[in-house]
Amino acid sequence: MTRFLARRAAAGAVLLFVISVLSYLLLSVPDNDVGRQILGGQAPQDLVDAKNAELGLDRTVLVQYADWLAHAVRGDFGTSWFTGEDVVQAISTRLPVTLSLMAGVTLVTAALSLLLGVWAGVRRGAVDRFVQVLGVIGYALPGFLVTLVIVVVFAVRLRWFPAIGYTGLTESPSGWLATVTLPIASLSVAGVAGVSQQVRGAVIDVLRQDYVRTLRARGLPPSRILFRHVLRNAAAPALTVLGLQFVGLLGGAVLVEQIFGLPGIGSMTVTYTTRGDIPVIMALVMVTVIGVIAVNLLVDVMIGWLNPKARVSS
Repeated sequence: MTRFLARRAAAGAVLLFVISVLSYLLLSVPDNDVGRQILGGQAPQDLVDAKNAELGLDRTVLVQYADWLAHAVRGDFGTSWFTGEDVVQAISTRLPVTLSLMAGVTLVTAALSLLLGVWAGVRRGAVDRFVQVLGVIGYALPGFLVTLVIVVVFAVRLRWFPAIGYTGLTESPSGWLATVTLPIASLSVAGVAGVSQQVRGAVIDVLRQDYVRTLRARGLPPSRILFRHVLRNAAAPALTVLGLQFVGLLGGAVLVEQIFGLPGIGSMTVTYTTRGDIPVIMALVMVTVIGVIAVNLLVDVMIGWLNPKARVSS
């Protein structure tokens, strides 16, 4: 297991470095006059040049990146070019909002997908067709349409939940739950549709295996066969898809946070990207990549625990 984790961690570090280089090169557009954007279109050129020099933009891109990397490895991502706010502090105040949203979506998706997938895989027949239809509909519906329908029905008409705004968990647990329920529901629809189909297919495949028929012939209770043998072997494909769904949530969170007015890193990414604020954007990219690497590592560890052969072969 130690060698397994070491290989995954080393691959993640290489990926992090490669993405940081590519991101910085792509963001450093030659005609992006940051000093002019900060000071305004009417500012004299000498002041603009002085501002660019102050930010270090008069150096080559590779020198700028090397300087950024030297500070980033120490946890210093600098300050925002436009607001002067410390980048780490700015992200740390918004990251819990997005993390709570993504954690809630992952839990809801995992629970509902497991229930629907196992129900369809075991019962088959009309139940199976019903779950498949729900999966196709949930996966085909555009995310923005699902979000708008949920807002209109549950926030505008029924007024069960607030339409916009966010309450921190430490401020009011009930208020936090009320503000994240609709965003979590809107993001969970597509995830449940996709993962439940994967769980269904994996359960059906395992139930067809010879060892399952042998266990049944030996008289083991169906519940024991299902929970101790079938689900353990069917969990690996579902975990893989669930990990991919988690990564995909990073993109969906941008739309949902904009619609519901949540102060997370999704809405923050949109704001600072339009400005071309490289220190903030690079920090957000690194946080996102680290999150993706951590989730993939966790999925690999769980799959390796469920199936040691997968760990040895990887």
